[in-house]
Amino acid sequence: MKISRDKTLVELTPETPEEVKDLEALWRVIIDCVKSNKKLVPVGEYIPGQKEIARFNIED
Repeated sequence: MKISRDKTLVELTPETPEEVKDLEALWRVIIDCVKSNKKLVPVGEYIPGQKEIARFNIED
């Protein structure tokens, strides 16, 4: 998955068919055309070289 950032805009670009499916599933959870959209909120820390995973919680 390629991740790019321009100020406050973050773009996720899937690079494999599996990532396409994963991104589509995430999109469907966060974006709701009928109700309000949800947001990703960071959880814990992401420290390159120490913690190789960035975690986010999906909030209403």
